[in-house]
Amino acid sequence: MKIVVCVKQVPDTAGGVKFNPDGTLDRGAMLTIMNPDDKAGLEAALRLKDQYGAEVTVVTMGLPKAEEVLREAMAMGADKGVLVTDRVLGGADTWATSTTIAGAIRNLDYDLIITGRQAIDGDTAQVGPQISEHLDIPVISYAQDIKIEGDSVIVERQYEDRYHVVKAKMPCLITALSELNEPRYMTPGGIFDAYKQEITVWGRADLKDVDDANLGLKGSPTKIAKASDKVRKGAGEKVSLDPDESVSYIVDKLKVKHVI
Repeated sequence: MKIVVCVKQVPDTAGGVKFNPDGTLDRGAMLTIMNPDDKAGLEAALRLKDQYGAEVTVVTMGLPKAEEVLREAMAMGADKGVLVTDRVLGGADTWATSTTIAGAIRNLDYDLIITGRQAIDGDTAQVGPQISEHLDIPVISYAQDIKIEGDSVIVERQYEDRYHVVKAKMPCLITALSELNEPRYMTPGGIFDAYKQEITVWGRADLKDVDDANLGLKGSPTKIAKASDKVRKGAGEKVSLDPDESVSYIVDKLKVKHVI
């Protein structure tokens, strides 16, 4: 079995975010981590590898420094890493990103594609399902458990206060929740081996069946009206009341806010 895992290098929001003049994130100026949902998806793939002997290829799109998350994935146990990077791909929204990643995946053999549910720098949950549409394969989102049965995948799909059990023939794409598992740590030997391996680097010319009109900032239909870092909250309203008045005051405020 061949598994492709899509991961993203995202800003470490604990260190603050920075923006370019056009409203896009200045990714080169921020500390970065592997997106948590993607890491859970990677761990799921590695567990399938442990159980079935699968080959795991990790794909990321980003700046050249995004090679770091591929090295991390390989140090955890992934077999191969593919970096898709090109200036013409910069500033992509979810549509342009999914178009690009699908164009890269068309170069690979796969039975299963695993992505994270969503990235912490966008929270759209759109890229995984869009990739499946571009590749014309089924998608199961919000996976909290994954099993393989013959040529099919069986997934527990999280749904509000319960879950659905969904079965699909492979090839198939799954989007993983961070709650799916506890990702393993890199090992010293894995780190050493990861830095001995070669990362495959692809640019625009290596993407299959994609149109330039759907790539990068120019090919992104999403337009950013305004971007800013965390908005500071005001001091709020302060009152001094006796206990009975305080209860009435709080209840009235909750009614105004339609909480009760």
